[in-house]
Amino acid sequence: MILLQAGAAGSGISSLLMIVVLIAIFYFFMIRPQSQKQKKINIFRAGLSKGDKVMTAGGIYGKIREVKEKTIVLEIADGVRITIDKNSIYESMEDVAETGADPQSAGK
Repeated sequence: MILLQAGAAGSGISSLLMIVVLIAIFYFFMIRPQSQKQKKINIFRAGLSKGDKVMTAGGIYGKIREVKEKTIVLEIADGVRITIDKNSIYESMEDVAETGADPQSAGK
């Protein structure tokens, strides 16, 4: 009887240890890198300024004419300006490539 209880206790501890290890692996390979990437993107968006050339999530290229708290006024052609949300601005050409957009046409 005592041997059965000792075996069950050891099995429970090893199961708990396995769950903790899986959670740690999940955190270090999925959650932490994604949060670091999001932090980097937020820093980029906070640093946007007038005159920067950017691409929106919808594939519109333009030059920033005005930066507000939550929005940006983007000039997409001479005299044509649109207001877009800051969250729709890409950080880098790698981000553009992830969506399937053609990074070679950027800035044309």
